[in-house]
Amino acid sequence: MKKIAILGASYLQMPLVQKAKENGHEVHCFAWDDGRAVCKEYADYFYDVSVLEKDIILEKCKVIGINGILTIATDICIPTIAYVAHELNLPGNSIECSLLTTNKSLMRKCFEEHHIRSPRSITVSEFNADDFTTFNYPLIIKPSDRSGSLGVIKAASLEEGKTAIENAITYSFSKTCVVEEYIKGKEVSVETISFKGEHQIIIITDKVITTEPYFVELAHHQPSSFPEHIQNKIHDITYAILNATKVENGASHVELMITENGDVYPIEIGSRMGGDFIGSDLVQLSTGFDYVQAVLDIALGQFILPLEIQQKKYSGVYFLSENTKHLLPIFTESQFDKYIVKKEITNSSLQNVHSSNDRSGYLIYQSDQKIDLL
Repeated sequence: MKKIAILGASYLQMPLVQKAKENGHEVHCFAWDDGRAVCKEYADYFYDVSVLEKDIILEKCKVIGINGILTIATDICIPTIAYVAHELNLPGNSIECSLLTTNKSLMRKCFEEHHIRSPRSITVSEFNADDFTTFNYPLIIKPSDRSGSLGVIKAASLEEGKTAIENAITYSFSKTCVVEEYIKGKEVSVETISFKGEHQIIIITDKVITTEPYFVELAHHQPSSFPEHIQNKIHDITYAILNATKVENGASHVELMITENGDVYPIEIGSRMGGDFIGSDLVQLSTGFDYVQAVLDIALGQFILPLEIQQKKYSGVYFLSENTKHLLPIFTESQFDKYIVKKEITNSSLQNVHSSNDRSGYLIYQSDQKIDLL
């Protein structure tokens, strides 16, 4: 029996906890018991400790004698995982990689140093009008070290930028934010797997985003509808980003923007599986590839690349909110049930989304064709 440490205990980690239990592993889950730690009831052992407390977690993992440590779909856990894996000589990514793939400021500098074409940007800890005299508006302001669209907003003027910067800094752990020139286009994410420095792209995901000024995902679809020559560009920049940020092991989620002219710009990379059910559900529904099993195997050092991955089906997820309230009947009627894999209303109150936390439900589909409901 292997002993697995999983950081985080929200619904995002549930597929990983369940997969580890299916494999007969002993599961040790670390997270604050804040009322959302649903994995507490499924793990063999639960520790009420912040995932940022890396030394406390390290000492406990030494006592347990863990064989692997990981998370899925959660950026905040990545530096602690890298630290513990490094100290215990377990498979994982370097501490440097964990910072390059969770801190957007370091990420932007890394892209620049490796000549990966990116939007012009600057990192600030407070608003200073002189910092933006040569920038072209509109601007995108985002906290340096948060995910889920928290604090991300578009600013069309200096005054809007001031408000957005002050807001973004309140969300940031490091009290800094990245300000970058806005690139208009369509957003995709690329789901990848890496082992011992070898990378493989699994699938490209098309995203449907809210209108300005907030940029929150309303839906995801696999496979991508972009033509082959654009997908080739997407592949090239994805491999460049993986290498530049020193990803060695596990899942990665690379977000890119595609302009009308077919130019591809990086948004960011997370050295973990994509959230929003992309990694935990859609990848396997689309390709048959058990992504969760793969990241579990990699954390235990038992994996082989390359993989034979083929697109088999279309899949996607829609999120319920005030923005998508016309979807509400689908949650109660059976018209589309032959396509729907699962659906849930998590909050009866619908609101306009400013971040991923504002969504009130989801439905996941699998079909022989893309199901377009927006």
